[in-house]
Amino acid sequence: MQVKITPSVISGTVVAPASKSAMQRACALALLHQGETVILNPGKSNDDKAALSIIKNLGATIEEIDSSSIKITGYNFLSSPEVLAAGTTGQTKAWESSTLSRGVPAGYTIDCGESGLSIRMFAPVAALSNDEITITGTGSLLTRPMDFFDTIFPQIGIRIESNDGKLPLKIQGPLQPKNITVDGSLSSQFLTGLLIAFAKAASEPVTITVSNLKSKPYIDLTLQMMEHFGYSVINENYERFLIDPLILPLTNNTQPLTYTVEGDWSGAAFLLVAGAIAGKITIKGLDISSTQADRAILQALTMSKAIISIKADEIVIEPAALQSFHFNATHCPDLFPPLAVLASYCNGTSVIEGVSRLAHKESNRALTLQEEFAKMGVLIKLQDDLMIIEGGVALKGAAMHSHHDHRIAMAAAVAALRATGETTIKEADAINKSYPDFYVHLQKLGAVVTIG
Repeated sequence: MQVKITPSVISGTVVAPASKSAMQRACALALLHQGETVILNPGKSNDDKAALSIIKNLGATIEEIDSSSIKITGYNFLSSPEVLAAGTTGQTKAWESSTLSRGVPAGYTIDCGESGLSIRMFAPVAALSNDEITITGTGSLLTRPMDFFDTIFPQIGIRIESNDGKLPLKIQGPLQPKNITVDGSLSSQFLTGLLIAFAKAASEPVTITVSNLKSKPYIDLTLQMMEHFGYSVINENYERFLIDPLILPLTNNTQPLTYTVEGDWSGAAFLLVAGAIAGKITIKGLDISSTQADRAILQALTMSKAIISIKADEIVIEPAALQSFHFNATHCPDLFPPLAVLASYCNGTSVIEGVSRLAHKESNRALTLQEEFAKMGVLIKLQDDLMIIEGGVALKGAAMHSHHDHRIAMAAAVAALRATGETTIKEADAINKSYPDFYVHLQKLGAVVTIG
């Protein structure tokens, strides 16, 4: 799909999309909940659909209540009286006799689409079963490193075969929670999956020790959501995480739960930058106290001297004489694309730290941003772990390519709003991964967007 964008002044109000980070975690937690879970404001992105497909393939039942809510019925893994009386050995038998093991033939496959979170989170969750499961994906996910599983899974009783550290993976559990040490430098998503799986399966206290953890706010989100679903994890300065089943008062709860998916700060970051450069807009549906990492976009906008008004139920933002900024995006690397747009329209040279986090995204985002923004006349330099952006130049419309990366497509579209001349974006449908309504929302705000 190709999209054409003509320079536009925008105005109006738009509601932020549902957070795919929260939606996918909610799917995993609902899968393991012993009762029913009603999810309000469910996401509709490709990553969200992948997560729903995964839990359905793993045996969950999913019912659409209406356009804004779904009901997920998970497993009663620990509900058998003989299992409850048998302790650790009985718990293993519970996994072996679960719906997951009974209802799905051995040797089946789950497809994570192009979702990095899904593969890293659902792999340990699926390994709670004793079935042999093949895990695969599509697009850039096939080239992302998965060495973490080769290193960690054998330590916790999971047999694993990988394609030289990449997909597809073939695993067979059941996972056995043990005290382990993991490297958190590549992604926090691995840790999210281990925390959820360990909390479900642990029959005695167990500790996960983590070195050099990145994206700490995403772990905050995981722990916050786990607490909502009845799990208690003690976070010791992001270096040790203690899971103690003796202090999990709701673990065996079969009562229905309700979870509301909050608005997505990652997608909203592009809307906020659009308002800062192209017109006064109002964004609703965001939780100002959210633990989402990309809420940090507010700090960058404040540094750039954007005119912004933050209220409990809405954020209003409008253009100003933007100034260069220095921002550390190590723990929120998904902000690099909208920050690159913001920096392009700031007077002076902006610096963004954390470039090393960009190599294994849907594209190598540092190089992709450098290549695509050069077409619009923006100079981006990469130096060690820094991205240096020379702002204040007049951006020109150009023929751009998403590189099949949803955030690159959105960045190009926002940058085009104040460029001189028309901009075209090829493979623009990459946005479906996280924000399928993005172009429609730009149109609602008055941007001249032609979708072809």
